Amino acid sequence: MIEKQERLTAKKFWQEFAKGIVITNPVFVLVLGLCPTLAVSNSLNNALGMSAGVIFVLLGSNIIISLLRKITPNLVRIPVFIVVIATFVTILSLVFEAYLPPLYESLGIYLPLIVVNCIILGRAEVFASKNSVVLSIADAFGVGFGFTIALIIISFFRELLGTGGLEVFGKQLFSIPVLAESPMSVFIMPPGAFIVMGLLLALFRMIGVLKNE
Repeated sequence: MIEKQERLTAKKFWQEFAKGIVITNPVFVLVLGLCPTLAVSNSLNNALGMSAGVIFVLLGSNIIISLLRKITPNLVRIPVFIVVIATFVTILSLVFEAYLPPLYESLGIYLPLIVVNCIILGRAEVFASKNSVVLSIADAFGVGFGFTIALIIISFFRELLGTGGLEVFGKQLFSIPVLAESPMSVFIMPPGAFIVMGLLLALFRMIGVLKNE
């Protein structure tokens, strides 16, 4: 009986994890959190830094909110969610400022704005406040990795087309000589974010990864 429950729990865990990556992908499916997504996806460095921050805040807030779900009055749940999220964002900001100052400066205002990121608050309201800690952890990792994958895909094309190569934390991965000599700098500018995002959504719908409503 105990083994059966453990198998069911493990199955639900992986189902929620997979759902966050594919079915409820925050960027390509739910189309949430586009402000930081489009703003910081001009390089892989920024994409990886923002993704790590979102996963940390999402995981920490989901755990705490799930633990408090039965004792949090309904009328004050949103303020409680924001306080919990703000606490983890403050920790994240201090760690980045102390140990990763170049990344901290590069992410700029978008790091503290994780507090009001609709992905974080949305998962707190829709999932963590209604489910167990284990499932909330699965949801946090799933949605977090889904966000990471989306951000990496967008930044890959933007940085490659906009600079002619890819670089991660000072290490050059590769470059395309033709693009490096004449980069399409529009792709690392704000219009480029909308162009790449629109083309990716159109491509995913065309090949059936995303379904038309």
